[in-house]
Amino acid sequence: MSAPIDDRPVRQLRLVVEAEDYEAALAFYRDVLGLPEEAAFSGGDGARVAILDAGRATLEIANPAQKKMIDDVEVGRQVAPKLRVAFEVDDARGTTERLVAAGATEVAPPTVTPWESLNARLDAPAGLHITVFEELRDREERQALDGFGTEAGRGPDA
Repeated sequence: MSAPIDDRPVRQLRLVVEAEDYEAALAFYRDVLGLPEEAAFSGGDGARVAILDAGRATLEIANPAQKKMIDDVEVGRQVAPKLRVAFEVDDARGTTERLVAAGATEVAPPTVTPWESLNARLDAPAGLHITVFEELRDREERQALDGFGTEAGRGPDA
């Protein structure tokens, strides 16, 4: 059972990305992908930052074998750097089309994965390699699939 939110030591995951073309990156992630702007700040010497709401944040830790397997399933070859940003969306196909029209490069089209999601890979502004994914089953249905569960539930011999 998870702790109440007030007892969690971390309140928010914030990924900070340096974008050489700030305006283009902001337009892409805020206006095209649809991440609402929570706040924006500016400082001397033209310093600017926008904080975009990406919904619930998680940190996915994968070992090299899992990272390789995900690349193989979604793309058919190794393409992702050590850091890949994934966005859950309601319509992976439509979102992919919008992002490509706005300047992203499609690395792999929407593909149904063994974990029952529809995932597309793109190279996006600010040098990010991203996945947009649409869950095709609810959490309960996915947890019934082979290979799903939690690390805590696997035990030391898993």
